[in-house]
Amino acid sequence: MNETWFIILAAMLTIYAVLDGFDLGVGALLPWICRTENERIQARESIGPVWNGNEVWLIAAGAAMFMAFPLLYAASFSGFYLALMLVLWLLILRGVGFEFRHAYHSPMWTGLWDVVFSAASLLLAVLFGIAVGNVLRGVPLNHSEEFQGSFAVLLNPFSLLGGVLSLTTLSMHGSAFLAVKTHAELQERARSWVLPLWMGTLVLTLGFVGFSFFVRPDFTVNYLNHPLLFILPLFAVFSIATIPYFSRQRKYGQLFCATSCLIAALLGSAAAGLFPRLLPALQDSNVNSLTIYNSSSSHHSLVTGLIMNLVGMGVAVAYTSYVYKIWWGKVPLQKTTDH
Repeated sequence: MNETWFIILAAMLTIYAVLDGFDLGVGALLPWICRTENERIQARESIGPVWNGNEVWLIAAGAAMFMAFPLLYAASFSGFYLALMLVLWLLILRGVGFEFRHAYHSPMWTGLWDVVFSAASLLLAVLFGIAVGNVLRGVPLNHSEEFQGSFAVLLNPFSLLGGVLSLTTLSMHGSAFLAVKTHAELQERARSWVLPLWMGTLVLTLGFVGFSFFVRPDFTVNYLNHPLLFILPLFAVFSIATIPYFSRQRKYGQLFCATSCLIAALLGSAAAGLFPRLLPALQDSNVNSLTIYNSSSSHHSLVTGLIMNLVGMGVAVAYTSYVYKIWWGKVPLQKTTDH
């Protein structure tokens, strides 16, 4: 049951990264990729029906963590308190920036909220990458499995590299999504951003993986013991290798699938290397890491929570599928006229 909950939590976070990742990427690129008001409206319309629904998966993952692994939840929310507050405020500012833009029709007002929305999206992408970097590297824990340190400890070179990698990858994901959903010059400009961002993602991924052997040399243990797990990083290699081809051939649907698969494969590879750890202690410390065994709820709670979670996830999947089906296809051009 502990293993099942590990898979569920990893799946929820991966779904969130794929779904909310493209609208974070669109937001981060908004000031640079859109040159006219019509293009900015077109970009916002492309994510407008789904961006807030995508965040449901982050909330669901937090609830699952609280129910299944309460000690992990306690350690994370105490140790990452300032970072989590920053994430909360950025999520709020992102929503405000998106919705308040329509309150008054003046260039100064709309420009202000475009900057707020874009800056919040960019910083969220970086913070999520920093969080993943710290989970892979490990954090300072005491003998009671409690976080010991400050926010500055989280801003180490490895996690900062993860933040830049996250921003680059999600921006590429967002540009691929814009290429699928938009028209004419904006579509072509979005496509033109894919290859430079792909090159950055490739270089940063290689650097991040190489750096991980120094900060977490035991990360490959699960792969060596269970070679079948190599399917995940090989799938990531395959996904990233296909992106330039789909971009050059203007196969936008396949391009977006490739960036989605890359994100899922990278996070899946990270989860496979971490298992059964949830929040590792720093390498070479004599403190136990938080694992799926020493931080979990009782077996009865896990079983009860699993039943409730499966029902909730079923509803979330059905709702998400319905919304994406309704809004499938390109943004209608008549929605991009100035008001």
